[in-house]
Amino acid sequence: MDFEFSSEERRFLAEVDQFLQDNYDPKAMDVTRENMAQICDTPERRAFARKLAKKGWLGITWPKAYGGQEGRGFYEYLLNEKLSSVGAPQIGKGVGIIGKTLIKVGSEKLKQEFLPKILNAEIEFAVGYSEPSAGSDSAAMRLKAERRGDGWVLNGQKVFSTSAHFADWYWVGARTDPEAPKHHGITLFLVRMDDPGLTLHAMPTMGGERTNAVFFDDVFVHDDYRVGQLNKGFQYIAEALDIERFTMFTFSPIRARVELLCDYVKQATQDGKPLKEDPVIRQRVAQLATECEVARLLGVRFVDSALDASKTPTVPASEYKLYATELSRRVADATMDIASPGSQLALGTEDAPLKGRAESCYTYTVIDTIGGGSSEVQKNIICKRKLGLPPNF
Repeated sequence: MDFEFSSEERRFLAEVDQFLQDNYDPKAMDVTRENMAQICDTPERRAFARKLAKKGWLGITWPKAYGGQEGRGFYEYLLNEKLSSVGAPQIGKGVGIIGKTLIKVGSEKLKQEFLPKILNAEIEFAVGYSEPSAGSDSAAMRLKAERRGDGWVLNGQKVFSTSAHFADWYWVGARTDPEAPKHHGITLFLVRMDDPGLTLHAMPTMGGERTNAVFFDDVFVHDDYRVGQLNKGFQYIAEALDIERFTMFTFSPIRARVELLCDYVKQATQDGKPLKEDPVIRQRVAQLATECEVARLLGVRFVDSALDASKTPTVPASEYKLYATELSRRVADATMDIASPGSQLALGTEDAPLKGRAESCYTYTVIDTIGGGSSEVQKNIICKRKLGLPPNF
C-alpha cells in the first residue's frame, strides 16, 4: 500500500490546519489533558464541536441519507489526528460507536431522533459496558434488564463511565437473558441520564480526570429505546469496540511526547555534560522514534482494513491499540527516567523538567493501556483470531 498522502488529502489537512488556527481556544484545546482531551465535557469544548459540525466533518463517512458525506474513512482518521495534535475534542463515540451502530441496526425512530442531533453536536453520550465483575470482559456484564409491560426495568451497576456526569444519554449493555451463554443474552439500550433511578458516584483517575460509578434502581426504558435485536447486543458492542480501540488512541499525541523528550535531551545537562551526548540516552530515544514510525504505519494499515466493508478489522484494531498504548507508556517511562527525580513534580510546576509533563504523561498513559480493553485482552484477541492459539495463552 502507498503510505504517502495524495494531493487531495494534503489539501484537506491544510484546510483543517487553517480551521484550527482560526478557531484557536485555549479553553477548548489542552494537550496536557493527554488522551482525555478528546471529550466534550465543558461549554467551550461543546461549542468547538458545534463548529466541527458546521463544517460537515462529523458525518464524513455516514450515508448521505442520514446527512453524511459517504466519504472515505481515511479523512476521519486525518481529522482526528489533527484534532488530537492540539488537544481539541475529537469526533468520538457519538459519531462512531452510537451513530454508526444506529445506522446499521437501529429502528427508524432512533435514527430520526438521534442521528441529526449527533451530526449537529447537540448531544453527548456516555458508554456503559464495564461493571465491577466485567471490566475488559464486556460479555461478563450482569446489569439486569427484565421485561415489564412495553419496556424494560434495569437494575445493577456500571463503573468507569467516563462521560456520565455531563452526558445527555447513556448507551448501556444489559443482560436480558440470564440463562444464555455469556456472549449471548445481552441487549443494548439508550437511557436518559436524568432518569431519577440513576445515581452517579465520581471515580477519580490517576490522571486527575473523572470517571463514574452508575447505579440503576428500577430504571424503566421503553422498548422503543432498545437498540437492534434482542439478545444481540454483545455482537454490536464487539464491532463498535474495534473502532473505539483505534479512534480513542490517536498517534499524534504519542509523536508529540517523543518530540518533547527530544527537545529536552537536546538542551539538558547532567553533571555538566549534555544529555544528547550520552550513548545510552541516544539509543533509547532513537528506539522510541523508530517505534513511533511503526505505530504510525499500524494506524494507517488499520484505516485501510476498516475501509474494506467485507471484513471486520478486529485483529488490526487490537494490534494497533496494544502497540500504540504500550509505546505511549514506554515513552512516559523513558521521560521519567531521563528527566531525573524532578520529573515527579506535578504538571505546571515551572522549575520541573518539561514543566511537569513527564508526571502528567506517566499517569495518563497507565489509563490508556486499560481503556477500550486492556493490553491483556488485546493479546488474547491476537492470539486467538490471528495465531490460532487458545485464549489466555
